[in-house]
Amino acid sequence: MHPIIEQFSKLGIIPVVVLNDAKDAAPLAKALCEGGLPVAEVTFRTDAAEESIRIMSKEFPEMLVGAGTVLTTEQVDRAVNAGAKFIVSPGLNPKVVRYCQEKGVPITPGTSSPTDIEAALELGLDVVKFFPAEQSGGIAKIKAMAAPYTNVRFMPTGGVNAANLKDYLDFPKIVACGGSWMVKGDLIKEGNFDEIKRLTKEAVRTMLGFELKHVGINCENEEQALKTAKMFEQFFGFESKIGNSSIFASSAIELNKTPGPGTHGHLAIGTNYIERAIYHMEMQGFEFDKDSAIYKNDKMVRIYLKDDFAGFKIHLLQK
Repeated sequence: MHPIIEQFSKLGIIPVVVLNDAKDAAPLAKALCEGGLPVAEVTFRTDAAEESIRIMSKEFPEMLVGAGTVLTTEQVDRAVNAGAKFIVSPGLNPKVVRYCQEKGVPITPGTSSPTDIEAALELGLDVVKFFPAEQSGGIAKIKAMAAPYTNVRFMPTGGVNAANLKDYLDFPKIVACGGSWMVKGDLIKEGNFDEIKRLTKEAVRTMLGFELKHVGINCENEEQALKTAKMFEQFFGFESKIGNSSIFASSAIELNKTPGPGTHGHLAIGTNYIERAIYHMEMQGFEFDKDSAIYKNDKMVRIYLKDDFAGFKIHLLQK
């Protein structure tokens, strides 16, 4: 998989942007970056698209800027010369795909049928756009088509929103989803970039689904842990469950039989996608103790942050 497509997978959401005035490019890019999604697919169907890509690429070099709705090789040249790092097309045009491949530019052409997928495979592609996603059958159609094409992965766009985002991303054959609900045209026209920033943050949080799963409390020994668990059970009815290294009082309180990470204990924060969560949190400056990672069936299920929070260690937990 191309490194840019791998980055798509870590980001999870690709904002699909329509810009009618290039003056909006810089403030929009700033809002997306500050909102936690330093990426944009700028649709190449407006006169402002080319200049907008140039502005975004120059003023926000850390941002992954690409061109969407690319229909011709001439548009590929204009987009790439403006700074586009990837190309997206609504359909599968072999001429455009081959041209991008010759230039070393990753392209995800649109598909919506097995015939499209086989044409993509013939061109050596293993990641395709699924468009228009909801109108073409949504995640159910993708799952049905993915069955015979085991090595193909999809980037659905069209009708994807905060309500159905997780339905798509839960399927392992989905690389990322394209969406425009956080970059609505009327908000751009009004210059309401603060709201775009808020919606972008909300989109990331919806995707990652952070949730406090339990609090771990360090006890001096097994006797203290058991005594404390019994107190929770007596006063609040939290049933005790004794494990090898800890005792749970309900599912929300873990009492460690011996002091574990953190001065006081730890907080377990569940997330929908642990590796995406790590990527997004590292973008914000958080650091993780990679040696603390635990895997099951080659999938990461737990990892600790390096820093303490008020005497508590925090670990992410795959839901």
